[in-house]
Amino acid sequence: MLTGKTVLLTGGTGSFGNAFIKRFLDSDIKKIIIFSRDEEKQDLMRNNYRNPKLKFVLGNVRDYESVNDVMRGVDLVFHAAALKQVPSCDFAPIEATKTNVFGTDNVLKSAIYHNVEHVVCLSTGKAVYPINVMGMTKSLMEKTIINRAREIEEDESVRTVVKYIRYSNVFATRGSAINIFTKQIKEEKPVTLTHPDMRRSIMTVDEAVDLALFAMNNGENGDLFVYKARRTTLKQLAEYLFEVYNAQNRSIEIIGARHGEKMEESILSEDDLLRAIDMDSFVRVPMDKRGLNYLVRREGMKNKRNAKKEAPEMLEMRVPTLKLEDIEKMIKENWIKDCEYDQKIKVAGSV
Repeated sequence: MLTGKTVLLTGGTGSFGNAFIKRFLDSDIKKIIIFSRDEEKQDLMRNNYRNPKLKFVLGNVRDYESVNDVMRGVDLVFHAAALKQVPSCDFAPIEATKTNVFGTDNVLKSAIYHNVEHVVCLSTGKAVYPINVMGMTKSLMEKTIINRAREIEEDESVRTVVKYIRYSNVFATRGSAINIFTKQIKEEKPVTLTHPDMRRSIMTVDEAVDLALFAMNNGENGDLFVYKARRTTLKQLAEYLFEVYNAQNRSIEIIGARHGEKMEESILSEDDLLRAIDMDSFVRVPMDKRGLNYLVRREGMKNKRNAKKEAPEMLEMRVPTLKLEDIEKMIKENWIKDCEYDQKIKVAGSV
């Protein structure tokens, strides 16, 4: 799959980049290029891995020239660079737009110019019916991807294939509720919930890598892929963590929703579900290939909404419920940053 390939990871110092490196560094991959603007994180990674297959390049996806320089000789791109903290983006909408929208287009333009084989862009469920800036810019990012994919379809000389994936909430990544709750439990403080009935889907960073690889190896240009992540409420999540860590203090403090937070997040829109194809643990949503001229009737490019039925047929998105054993396994296999092991923790398989 990646044999002899040169892979570019934009925003590669993050959770996705580290998980990808750990999985493939000892494989027969040719080279992994880490492209990011964080000098300190690159230095930490360089000293941690100390492997000649890794190349670290400082740059910013906002700068087309730096993107274009690093793209030479690249076979595959996983585009993870983004501004993704919901409250931060709400207070810096222009900065979020520069990175998430224009930065993504720079990556796509350069990849197409250099005839990169595959580009997989990382998006989020917050792009579906967005109410915050992060979700809005990611939604615009997706529209930009689709636009470039349509241009590729019209140009037979271009071999680049562009796809994108939507994450759910990734377990124990920087700033996640899991990390915050764990730290509070360890310090025997009340767990702070925005709202007990707020529902979220949770996946591990390894499942995120699986999703990106599945997208690369399946479907067609412009396709969206999602993973059927486990779903739970924040209150249930806190109670699972109380049990796993054998918490002494099991009190909960309700602090109210932050800027731009939804009570219920979707991973697919109604329009997506009209085109969605169930692929076991994954769902593929083919690109809507209709052009602007809606008067032209083309076979295979019809909108199901135009059907005479009152309710057009759409995929029923069934996702698993998060269970206690899932949390135990996630903690065992995906250790939480900044939280050391101690005798209070009852991880599955430990005493």
